[in-house]
Amino acid sequence: MFEILRRALAAAALIAAFGSGAAFAADAPKQIRIDWATYNPVSMVLKDKGLLEKEFAKDGISIVWVQSAGSNKALEFLNAGSIDFGSTAGSAALVAKINGNPIKSIYVYSRPEWTALVTGKDSKITKIEDLKGKRVAVTRGTDPHIFLVRALQSVKLTDKDITPVLLQHADGKAALIRGDVDAWAGLDPMMAAAEVEDGAKLFFRKPDANTWGILNVREEFLKSHPQIVQRVLAVYEDARKYSLANYDDLKKTFIGVTKLPETVVDKQLKERTELTHNKIGAPQRESILAAGLALQEAGVIAANVDVKATVDALIDDKVSLPTN
Repeated sequence: MFEILRRALAAAALIAAFGSGAAFAADAPKQIRIDWATYNPVSMVLKDKGLLEKEFAKDGISIVWVQSAGSNKALEFLNAGSIDFGSTAGSAALVAKINGNPIKSIYVYSRPEWTALVTGKDSKITKIEDLKGKRVAVTRGTDPHIFLVRALQSVKLTDKDITPVLLQHADGKAALIRGDVDAWAGLDPMMAAAEVEDGAKLFFRKPDANTWGILNVREEFLKSHPQIVQRVLAVYEDARKYSLANYDDLKKTFIGVTKLPETVVDKQLKERTELTHNKIGAPQRESILAAGLALQEAGVIAANVDVKATVDALIDDKVSLPTN
């Protein structure tokens, strides 16, 4: 009953803020296009439970789901206008924003340790310095790519000191297991599968260098439909809370989509995924800014870019979330 009252009050506030119901109906989009990804477990629950479909059925708004294979793909879709909401790493969203992608980061869906540097079970590679002259699989424009650049920078190496092999995450894992590359900037759940099923080794880990799981929206969509964005986030928040409170169901949904064994899924979800955050703010700004400044020092971001100003332009913390 309290939830119904909350939604009713929220709807009344939106009408007061944005005009009459008739005006809202005329302005509303016919569909909301949103991504789901295996690196964003909340999105999989959201899709599986049909929560957005239920929320917007009364408005005649359909939900279109698009899978993102990595932050780079989500950002490509956002830039092309083929999705309205896309899930990425915070650092990847920053680089995209610097490159002119018109997005706003509005919500936190996870605090993950979803990337590390990985090598095969029989490899002699044990530290970052061992990557010099080696072939390393990586997906450009993603948190694993940025993690790799920062790792190399920490030992005074650059991507010129390695041979980057540009592959999507799943293909990078396959290349590592086949022995086609010496190392891989991994991403869960593929990374967890490589560990459990193939004996792959995570030879360099740094949880704090994994930037947050961020939900982004196209600037134009946010400007045109702020009330829709607020409702989407309210439903996203319902899915996050459900995922947090119902681990077995979250795992069941994850396995149903990925077909991965329980041991792999537990490694990603139990050991390396934290779902206790939602509001975007100072911690995300600090993490994304640190990544951006490191990338600028490494020469990935041009020296004349005002990284702090771009982070401020990227993050929009004005979209309110339900408080209960």
